[in-house]
Amino acid sequence: QVQLVESGGGLVQAGGSLRLSCAASGTFFSINSMSWYRQAPGKERELVARFTFGGSASYTDSVKGRFTLSGDNAKNTVYLQMNSLKPEDTGVYYCNANIKIMYYRPASDYWGQGTQVTVSS
Repeated sequence: QVQLVESGGGLVQAGGSLRLSCAASGTFFSINSMSWYRQAPGKERELVARFTFGGSASYTDSVKGRFTLSGDNAKNTVYLQMNSLKPEDTGVYYCNANIKIMYYRPASDYWGQGTQVTVSS
């Protein structure tokens, strides 16, 4: 059973910073990638940033230069540092992990419970 545990959401003023973390636990063979998605009220869930444990991170255009996603392979954890936050960054942030439970099975997506980020103007 794979679990993703998120932490770090909250309320911050525009221009402020927050750091989200997501840790994967359980029994599995490997993690292909870990990502953060967000969903604003009335909008579809969107990909914010993705980290592959080969060491690369990618970002949606609206957060480039402001957000940094890093990973700790030994802890199966990723950290999303969010700086210069804007009101439009408000939403529920969900951690996603693409994980192979067994080496001979295809990878599957797992989701965290979500953490609220609210940026006030």
